[in-house]
Amino acid sequence: MDDFGINEMLEMQKTLQDKYTDIWEKISPEAGQNKLLWMIGEIGEVIDIIKKYGGTAAYQDKELRAELVEELADVLMYYNDILLCYGISAEELKQSYIGKFEKNMKRW
Repeated sequence: MDDFGINEMLEMQKTLQDKYTDIWEKISPEAGQNKLLWMIGEIGEVIDIIKKYGGTAAYQDKELRAELVEELADVLMYYNDILLCYGISAEELKQSYIGKFEKNMKRW
């Protein structure tokens, strides 16, 4: 199975933004706050699934799992919108992630 990386997600999100440019809020630093709030709403939907059905059911039940994965995809779509709003590249995110990983590896 091929990896599905941030660059690919960002390109797909740019395509969506271009398609709906007259309908959706334009990508800009000012729109980042709204995108963040929408993402938090989607995270709430993920939480609701786990809270209502439990982690084991969300892991094992095929239909519930599909719903969980779809909600997580919504979270990622808004996440990528946020990256676009603030002009954060996959490389910039990677470097920050590696730095945070290394810091956490030494933390405890």
